[in-house]
Amino acid sequence: MAVDAIVKDGKVVETATETSVKKAAASNGMDKDAFLQLLVAQMKYQDPLEPTSNTEYISQYATFSQVEQMQNMAATMELVRASSMVGKQVEVQTTDSNGDTKAVQGMVEYVTYENNKAYVSIDGTLYSADDVKAVIDDSYQTALELGVAFAKAMNKLPSLENLTLDDKESVESLQSGFNNMTSYQQSFIANDYIEKLQKYVERIAELEEAAKANKGDDSAEETDGENTEGDEPAETVPDGE
Repeated sequence: MAVDAIVKDGKVVETATETSVKKAAASNGMDKDAFLQLLVAQMKYQDPLEPTSNTEYISQYATFSQVEQMQNMAATMELVRASSMVGKQVEVQTTDSNGDTKAVQGMVEYVTYENNKAYVSIDGTLYSADDVKAVIDDSYQTALELGVAFAKAMNKLPSLENLTLDDKESVESLQSGFNNMTSYQQSFIANDYIEKLQKYVERIAELEEAAKANKGDDSAEETDGENTEGDEPAETVPDGE
């Protein structure tokens, strides 16, 4: 169930989303309708003894037409810009009525256009297209997600001192994943994690060598033991027989 409003200290607090939409709706400024109203008011209240000349009216009408064309062009460009965000990851920054800034990231699901303003929908919530501060490239998003996943996997490993051969598969998987990344994706991984992974790889190699050496020693001991048990004293032949 959606929350229609947030009440704090007995007052309704406007959310960042509501502020974003209301700010966009109120930021139309001097549009063609306002310009036309000013022109009509000028004609209505002009001095009858010194009326405005037809030439000046024509000039003002031409200006009005230019304003209308520029406004339509701006609206079209805004809609095209907003429509180009559909399906892309974006970051929206809004400020609520308390002055708290909120950053929202998500994929733009669709774009709606109302009162000459464009709004983008993120997770079912509308935000003004003017509040979109960044469009996140797909390759950037992929690299960022790989970097976060790599860091989480590294943090799950035990310390270098407590590393055992049971962790070999995890270390090799991390090494393989890192080697298969592009140089751009690798740049999202901190150098500390890269150095740590190298030390883990070297430690696993040391543990494997130690395990092979111990296995060789055990095999040699078993072989020596078998030879000792198999040796029997030579039979003594009595003299004269």
